[in-house]
Parts: sequence; C-alpha cells; structure tokens
Amino acid sequence: MWRTNCIDRITQFWVRVSGRKIKLSDASWLQGPIGNSSVIADDWLGEEAERRGAVLAEGMGLLPDMAQLQATDFDPSQLAAEVVSFYQDTAEWSMEVSHEWSRAALPAGWVLSRLFTNRLQQLNFPLGSAKVANRITSRVVSLVSEDGDPIGVAWMRTLPATGQYVYSGWYGTATLPGSVRPCLRVVFPLPNGSLMVFLRPEARSDGALILESPKGKFGEPGAYLVVAPPDEGFLWARRIPIYERFVVGVSDGGDLYTDHDLRIWNIPVIRFNYRLKHRSKRPIDRE
Repeated sequence: MWRTNCIDRITQFWVRVSGRKIKLSDASWLQGPIGNSSVIADDWLGEEAERRGAVLAEGMGLLPDMAQLQATDFDPSQLAAEVVSFYQDTAEWSMEVSHEWSRAALPAGWVLSRLFTNRLQQLNFPLGSAKVANRITSRVVSLVSEDGDPIGVAWMRTLPATGQYVYSGWYGTATLPGSVRPCLRVVFPLPNGSLMVFLRPEARSDGALILESPKGKFGEPGAYLVVAPPDEGFLWARRIPIYERFVVGVSDGGDLYTDHDLRIWNIPVIRFNYRLKHRSKRPIDRE
C-alpha cells in the first residue's frame, strides 16, 4: 500500500511542480469531484452528493439538453435524433464495445494498469485487443438539488464478466478561458484530484456528432491533470498531450455507433468501437 500511495504522491508532486497554481475562485472550469487515495470506482459519488447537499437519482442522460452546447459554429438541431436521444436519455441505451491497442502503446498500457488503473478502478482499459464486441454495463446517476434542479451527472461503466470499472466520470458543460464556445466536460476523479477532458463538439453533415480534445494552449479544449487538495484554496493544473476523438453516428440499422480514438502526442494508443441500442426499441422522434 505504501508503494502505491507513494506513486500517487509522485504524480501529484509532478503536477504541482510543472503545472499552474490557480486560486479556486479563478478556476471554476477546473473544479470537480475528486477521489480518495485507495479506490475510485463509484466511491466518490456519495461524497460529492454530500458535499453539494444533493440527492442521487438513477437514470436520465449525460446532458439535460444538447442546447447547452449551442454556439455560433455548432447547432445541435443538425444532429440526428438518435444521437440527441443518447445524450439526453443515456440510461435507456445499452452498449457493446470492442477495442484494439496499438502495439507500440500496449507495454505502457500494461505498466499503467499495474501501477494505477486496475488498483484505482478508474480509466481501467482492458489490455490486449477484443475484436468481438463485449457487453458493457452502463449506470447513469444524476445529482439533484433539494429544489429538484440538476447539478451534474455521473456515468459509470463496468465489465459484467469481471465487475471491474472501466470509466467513472462526471459529465457537464464548461466554457474555457481560451474559448468562446461551450465544451462537453468530463471529469474522471483521481486521488486528490482528477483528469479533466474538454471536448469540442461538431455536427457532421450526416447528423453524426464529433467530439474532439485537440492540441492547443492552456485554457483551450484538451486534457488536464488537476491536483486539488481540500481546504487549501488553490488547485494545480497541467495540460497533458492526450488527444481524443469521438464520432457518434447512426448505423444502417438505426442503432448508434461510436468510434473513439485516443492518442498521446501523435502516437495512436487505443481505439474503441461501441454499438448502442435503445432498450425499448421504440422509434426515435425525428421532429
């Protein structure tokens, strides 16, 4: 246990030394749930609800309304109805996933799994490759204020075969200091901090949604490691060279597909292919 906690402390020290120190009052876009030092999984969710004086409600979608991402160069009304349904009613969609690691990145993935992700039950990508789609369990939990107002949404995904968590994230929107348009913000709690990914939306001509965390400067869409110890009044943040691209579209059969590519610098790391089906199989309102 000492060794694993020591590894976490080294990582946090690196972010403090190489990142930016920012007052909490000046960093609303970088504030979010944090995890404890042992296991992430969904342990952080109850703590976040208590901190915010909120109640947990099962179900709903990642965003209450895709219009939250509306911008001069992004019109959610151009998206396919199925894509909008998935983001606004996520709990009603089941999913299967296949994945393929880059051979060059697999050794690094094995090291990260041994040192961090398997132990923390967070960002715990399966090793090897699975070209046959496997079912993945999806649980969506909303945090709601005492007045019934939505605060945020947690989305946890686990592998039924092992019960291990793959992702445990907090979803919402944010406008960054270096951007004039809102992004989809995903917060993955980590010990004393988080990994935050800000995804820039784009509507493709066929109604597909493209979400991308591109290269850029601090304060622009991308990926950030954040260390936010409680009661210090500051956080430390470092932009890191992790770049992701999602394409969410409608397949010929009317179901959804998602192609998810993750790179570090220009090196491909892993590719996920999701198949998503609406549980009720009812027609989606296209109006």
